[in-house]
Amino acid sequence: MRLYQLLPALPLAAAFVITEESVFDKIEKSGRHLVDTTQNVLDDALGKTAEFEESLNEDPHLPPHDGPPHHGPPHHGRPHHPPHEGPPNKTVYELISKSKYTTKLAKLIDEYDDLVELLNSTKANYTVFAPTDEAFEKIPKHGDHKPSKETIKKVLLYHVSDDFYPAGRVLHSYTIPTLYEPEQLGHKQRLTVRVTLKGPTINFYSKLVAVNIFGTNGVIHGVDSLLIPPPSVAEIIDLLPGEFSTLELGLAKTGLYEKINSTEYPHEGGTLFAPSNFAFKKLGPKINAFLFSKYGQKYLKALLTYHIVVNQTLYSDAFYDATSEDGAAAEISRPPYYHFDLPTVLGKPLAVDVARYGPFVEIRINGFSRVTVHDGVASDGVIQVVSDVLIPPKNAGADAIHWNGEDLSVDEFKERLEPFVGNEDNMEL
Repeated sequence: MRLYQLLPALPLAAAFVITEESVFDKIEKSGRHLVDTTQNVLDDALGKTAEFEESLNEDPHLPPHDGPPHHGPPHHGRPHHPPHEGPPNKTVYELISKSKYTTKLAKLIDEYDDLVELLNSTKANYTVFAPTDEAFEKIPKHGDHKPSKETIKKVLLYHVSDDFYPAGRVLHSYTIPTLYEPEQLGHKQRLTVRVTLKGPTINFYSKLVAVNIFGTNGVIHGVDSLLIPPPSVAEIIDLLPGEFSTLELGLAKTGLYEKINSTEYPHEGGTLFAPSNFAFKKLGPKINAFLFSKYGQKYLKALLTYHIVVNQTLYSDAFYDATSEDGAAAEISRPPYYHFDLPTVLGKPLAVDVARYGPFVEIRINGFSRVTVHDGVASDGVIQVVSDVLIPPKNAGADAIHWNGEDLSVDEFKERLEPFVGNEDNMEL
């Protein structure tokens, strides 16, 4: 199976799955059960890891044995000790190249001397999410066009982090930085970690099938699907019409879609707070009819620019600010609560509160609207899906009165946006 056969499916594979708000509520309420279920899945992966490590000790000139591993059947209960015995004595590259489960990955890595040198080096404690040979079998066949070596290398770099993430840390992470750095992102592309009822997944679709295979310079986790560098924010919105067709229509009518999808407006990352179709529906038919009429187009543009933050990329556990003098990235570790005031293209800031509970996170905007799907990674920023359309606050003296979901008439809605209408030409991405 050749990697180039994957390319026509890259955008679809990288698109993330949107969960209904009711499902999100159930996950929050069943957190303890979910953690227990995930731990069982991890335990099972630890048992499979023993088989993975067993393959490293087999003589490659002998046929593989059909019996159980030399140390007994895989352990399905909670392990009392790591699956490996003694200190590791192989680099992560040597572990990948010697395992019978990662022969296709090893063959690809061997085409790049600098990657081989990197994964053999001790400059960092690397984490490798290694797709198994079975993961390559999932690649659909789409002709014989082979991608460039540069494209394949980007895919490989997206599987490697230069930070140390054993299974326990993966479970309590929301995103993980990799060695792949897209030009318009301005920082290292991140992977999204999700705790699901079937265990932890990477980028919403790739499951961990083996964990904590330790080398002298890092750790390897086996995954059952290739991790594909994500497309742009605009492409992801376009690929998910079932969730974002109203947003896409609004962006297209106002010319914003063309702007965010064009290289003529360079930026280093950004955050799109993306209202779903259901969020627009909550505005009511009258306001929607006005917004998408020719009379409401200027109001629609002002409204949508209130959802766009440029050059500041907010993940659940990291914040990159390209507007600062050093463009520094801030890792959000402790304490579990953080507040941000993010400047929008509209000129009005969004008040963002991030609260974390173990493997779960809650993000609220302006104290009311909730992020229902967080950390939709993209090549030029991140998508945070919001449960409500975000409406600018109304000024009352020195105070700003935020909208808290109450019914608004068209006139009340227009009143909130009126100060910004007419300034569209000054709104630069």
